[in-house]
Amino acid sequence: MSKKNKGLQGVVYSTDSNFTYDYENEAEAETLLPAQQNLRVMIDRKNRGGKEATLITGFVGTDADLQALGKTLKSKCGVGGSAKAGEIIIQGAFADKIVQMLLQMGYKAKRAGG
Repeated sequence: MSKKNKGLQGVVYSTDSNFTYDYENEAEAETLLPAQQNLRVMIDRKNRGGKEATLITGFVGTDADLQALGKTLKSKCGVGGSAKAGEIIIQGAFADKIVQMLLQMGYKAKRAGG
């Protein structure tokens, strides 16, 4: 679906000459304070060819803030990764180190998974 028509929910055509479609304003959630965030940090191996990646979930906020947090964590670990759809993926098994960094930054973070 093209970006132009992405917000059209079920309207295909209207015969009303005065019809204007009201786009649903997808307001991004405001970024919660770090103390209000409830982040989960886990090691993930699914769909990665057996390689380990550290997955941080539970972030509530704007995409720009998610990207900034991901960039900070990636640079402190010295590895690559990505941040999208409310998740941050860090290449490698850095769960314990990331939990400590998040706690120092003021986030509520805990280790999840095995």
